[in-house]
Amino acid sequence: MSWSETWNLAVEALRANKVRAALTMLGVVIGSACIVLVVTVALTGRKYVRAQIEAVGSNIVYANLAQSNSQTVALADQISLGDLDAVRQNVPQAVRVAGTSDIQQTVVADGKTWPVALVGVTQGFQQIRNLVISRGGYFDDSDFAAVSKVCLVSEHLAQTALPSGNPIGQTIHVGELSFSVIGVFRERIETFGQSEIRSDSVLVPFALLRYYTGDAFIVTLYAQADNAEDVPQVTEEIAQILRSRHRPDAEYEIQNLSSILETSRRISIAMTIVLLVIAMLALLISGIGIMNIMLVSVTERTREIGIRKAIGARHREILYQFLLEAILISGIGALIGIAMAVAIPFCVEVLSQLLPLPPGISIPISWLSVALAFIVSCGMGVLFGYLPAKTAAQLQPVESLRHE
Repeated sequence: MSWSETWNLAVEALRANKVRAALTMLGVVIGSACIVLVVTVALTGRKYVRAQIEAVGSNIVYANLAQSNSQTVALADQISLGDLDAVRQNVPQAVRVAGTSDIQQTVVADGKTWPVALVGVTQGFQQIRNLVISRGGYFDDSDFAAVSKVCLVSEHLAQTALPSGNPIGQTIHVGELSFSVIGVFRERIETFGQSEIRSDSVLVPFALLRYYTGDAFIVTLYAQADNAEDVPQVTEEIAQILRSRHRPDAEYEIQNLSSILETSRRISIAMTIVLLVIAMLALLISGIGIMNIMLVSVTERTREIGIRKAIGARHREILYQFLLEAILISGIGALIGIAMAVAIPFCVEVLSQLLPLPPGISIPISWLSVALAFIVSCGMGVLFGYLPAKTAAQLQPVESLRHE
């Protein structure tokens, strides 16, 4: 018997029971689609989380003085402008270095008072933190050098304290000082008060805040590494610089966003594994369904098998025919499931042009998961189709012909 004849017999057997074959394929369709979609969702989520974290500030290392109830903090322990200069000179992988210091103040406008964070910033802070300047501009070199009484206000503060007309050029009263507003800013990604930036914040040159408070120390030191691979090295070098320039008892918290990325990666991997196990269970159940249906088919076609053996069909030809039927069920089901899974991201991409989805979301399709889904599905067909095929091949011709 040729392979084409075996193929034709397997196809004809499936076409004779279209409904049963379609229902048997359903589990394979669901399982294979789940494998592709699970990997796609995992990749999309990981890419979105990375984009959100990098929008806060890519490759950032930040340091501050660790203060606890049991620790005695001296003024010499505070991070200074000299520490910033030391990091600039001794850490070549740090492309930008900046510092901030903030105090709580109040803004008075139209007879109302708003609590605000008055934040003094050094040069480079806007680039490191990816602040978006929605109106006006940022500080220039002369603003930092001349201790100009200018400021930037957050969008929320501009809407509440300076609601009338264009806030640029208006005067805002912060505590005992008055500033001219030169810009309105917002964080590219909201940190929800977990940084020095609050919903109501006023940015001023660091030298101006130092003149106002008399404190010359930095609360948070920021450094931006040239690329993600340099972040661990920059973190270690900053820690060494701070330890070498301050008392041995002083403790500093030097952190970076890589730990957050690593945590998100681990969560993503764990969720992917759990969902893949569920998808594999769906394929396992569908494989058991294929085996049951094929065993029923062997029982129904016992007389047909006996006739074929009586006219010369060999053991392996009967085996290949029923095995091919199982592979066709699983393979066609896998192709349908994969097609559905691949079509969903494309549909979402089209709908994203019409729906208010968060910016920066793209849906990558892993073609490795497509190949994996197809191979695993066909493998299930071979695995669970072998027993019915072997049972059919081992039937004796005389007993098969007597079967009613």
